[in-house]
Amino acid sequence: MKRVREFRDKSIMGGGQEKIDAQRKKGKLWVRERLEKLLDPDSFTEFQWMVTHRSKYFGLDKTVFYNDGVITGFGKIDGRNVYVYAQDFTVLGGSIGEAHGLKIAKTIEQAIQNGFPVIGLYDSGGARIQEGVASLNGCGRIFYANVKASGVIPQIAVILGPCAGAASYSPALMDFVIMVKSSYMFITGPEVVKAATGVDVSFEELGGAEKHGSISGVAHFVASDEESAFMLVRKLLSFLPNNNSEDPPYIPSDDPVNRRNDELYEVVPTDPTKPFDVRDVIRTIVDDGDFLEVHELYAPSAVVGFARLGGYTIGIVANQPAVNAGVIDIDASNKIARFVRFCDSFNIPIITLVDTPGFMPGVDQEHGGIIRHGAKILHAYSEATVPKITLIMRKAYGGAYIAMGSQSLGSDVNIAWPTAEIAVMGPEGAVRILYRREIDSSANPQQVVEQKLKEYREVFANPYRAAELGYVDDIIDPADTRHVLYKHLQILKFKREEHAMYLPRKHSNIPL
Repeated sequence: MKRVREFRDKSIMGGGQEKIDAQRKKGKLWVRERLEKLLDPDSFTEFQWMVTHRSKYFGLDKTVFYNDGVITGFGKIDGRNVYVYAQDFTVLGGSIGEAHGLKIAKTIEQAIQNGFPVIGLYDSGGARIQEGVASLNGCGRIFYANVKASGVIPQIAVILGPCAGAASYSPALMDFVIMVKSSYMFITGPEVVKAATGVDVSFEELGGAEKHGSISGVAHFVASDEESAFMLVRKLLSFLPNNNSEDPPYIPSDDPVNRRNDELYEVVPTDPTKPFDVRDVIRTIVDDGDFLEVHELYAPSAVVGFARLGGYTIGIVANQPAVNAGVIDIDASNKIARFVRFCDSFNIPIITLVDTPGFMPGVDQEHGGIIRHGAKILHAYSEATVPKITLIMRKAYGGAYIAMGSQSLGSDVNIAWPTAEIAVMGPEGAVRILYRREIDSSANPQQVVEQKLKEYREVFANPYRAAELGYVDDIIDPADTRHVLYKHLQILKFKREEHAMYLPRKHSNIPL
C-alpha cells in the first residue's frame, strides 16, 4: 500500500506545485479544484489515474506524468450520477496524447453503457506534437466516442482555457458548449492565421468566448467565470434526463397551472408591426418565470431554451419580434433545427411560439444557402416524435408558417390567439400583387390599398380561416395560454409514435 500511496501522490500533483501555482496566478482554478466545485462534496471516484504516456521521443522518455494530463471518473451533481473528464493544463499544457485520448474515450463509453450524462472540462493546447500520429489517434478515439454518445446521453463541454486545434472538435460534437469569458477555441492559432493571410489577430478576436457565443454559434453559453460555468452545468442538467430512454426530471412547482396571463395583453401589441420581447411572453407562461435560454447571443431573431410547465420540462422555440421582426435567417435556421433535434432525442416536449414575417430575403442569404438551411427546420420538426404544441401569436407567413411547427409537419396541437395572421405572405405585399392593376389605375391608390387590406385581413390574414380548414385546433384568449398549454401537455404525455411514416432505413439525410 505504501507504493500505491507514492504513485497516488505523484498522480494528484499533476505537473507539480510550481505549475499549479502558475495556473492559479492566471486566475484559473487547478483541475482538482474544478472537480470539487463542479461535483457534490466527496462524490468523485477517479479511475485510470496511473496511466502515463507511451512516447519515447523529444525527452518524454525521461518524464513520467501519471494521469497523462487528464483526470477521469464519475461523481454526482445534485445527487445524480455523472461521468466527468477534466484536462490538466499543468501537465504538458493539457495536450492530448494517445493515452490521454483513450482515457477520455473510455469515460464516454462507460457513460453510454451506464446511461449517465458526461461532462468534459477542457483546458488543452491541442494534439501533443511530440507523439505525432499517435496523438491524432487519441483525438480520433474521443470524436468516435462523442458520436456514439450523441442522442444517447447528454454531453456537456465546459471550456476553461485554450481548446486548440484538433481538441476543439470534441466539444463541437457534444450537445452543449459552455465557455468561460477568458477561454478561447480555434482550429488554427493566430500565428498560422498571420502566416496564411498576413493578418494579425489576437486569441480573443480569433476564438474568444464572446465571438463563439455571438458569431460562430460554437458556444451555447458564455459564463463570466469558472464557478458561474459550473452553476450553469447544474442548471442545465436539472432540465435533462440521464439518457434517451428516460423522461426529464419532474420538479413540482407552487405556481398554479391555471394561473391567468392577463399581463400578456400589455406585453404583446395587437399591431403586428410593433415589436415586443418574446422572452417576456415565455416567462409569463412558464413555472415561476424560470427560463434557461440557449444560444442567447447567437442568431437573436430566434429564441430557444428550457423551462417547466406544471413541473414538466419543456423545450421552447420562439421567433423574436424584437430583432428584425422575428425573421428567420441562416443562423436562426441552424439554431432552431439543432435545438428541436436535441429535444426530440431526449424526450422533451416542444412548444413553439410563432410571430414571424418569413425567411430573411437578400442576395447574401440566398447565396449563403437559406434554402438549404431553412430546410433543416422542416426536417427537424417533421422527424420529431415528441409532443409538439404550436401557438401562433401574431404573424405566420409563407414558408415560415409551415416551418415553425405547423400541423403540416406533424404538430400535435396548433393554437392561435385572435391576433394571429396566417397567410401566404403579409397583407400589404399580397394586396399590392393581387390588386396591382386596380391600384395603378385608381385616382386614389392609397384608398384602394386600405380598402383591399381590410378585405384581405377579414378573409385571409386571421386565424379563423385556418381554423375552418382544420389547420388551427383552437383560438384562445391570451390570458388562458398557460392553462391551455398545460392541459394539452398533460394528455400528450401518453403520446406513442413509432416512425410508421418511414420505410426501413439507416437514418434520414438532413440537409446539412
